[in-house]
Amino acid sequence: MGAPGIVRPPIICLVTGGGEVRALLDAIVEAAQAGVDFIQIREPGLADRTLMDLTREAVGATRGTPCRILVNDRFDIAMSANASGVHLRSDSFPAARIRAASPAGFLIGRSVHDVAEAEAAAPDCNYLIFGTVFPSASKPAGHRASGLPALREVCAAVQIPVLAIGGISSGNVSDVASAGAAGIAAISLFRGREPMASVVAMVRRRFDT
Repeated sequence: MGAPGIVRPPIICLVTGGGEVRALLDAIVEAAQAGVDFIQIREPGLADRTLMDLTREAVGATRGTPCRILVNDRFDIAMSANASGVHLRSDSFPAARIRAASPAGFLIGRSVHDVAEAEAAAPDCNYLIFGTVFPSASKPAGHRASGLPALREVCAAVQIPVLAIGGISSGNVSDVASAGAAGIAAISLFRGREPMASVVAMVRRRFDT
């Protein structure tokens, strides 16, 4: 399983989830040093200027590490800040438009929720994020989890890496790996008491076994 510009599985992606900008940058630096592969900056509440500054600082602070900074849905900011790529919402503009305007090596990902979305997105993307796989505290009450069978179907339907998102924990990472996922994306998994380096090591062990 692979795609141009993508690291070998497991791919570990931290998704930012709000907070004070300085604390966000500190978490980004810690994640990069811990061995996280992708950091998706998802901060829809930030003003454009603040988001630009955060992204530029994140790119500079993680330079020299294998970690890649991705910006959620803002191709303009990703390009201006020299980020490694953009992650598109499932209802965002076509990835083909981004591919035509982006430089070589620029990463494009998309969130998908079923096989049809995954098959439609895959030709122009480097990776997909599928979910919500398990019940997640970051989703509204009553939000339905897709489950492992749906994750397995999506992973089997496309030839690019699929990352699982939604309710990812130390107790279910092995199940995600067994379903064919190339890695995980998460917010709360990285916000517990365990150091990020320990969380990253745990995920890699689960996928290795």
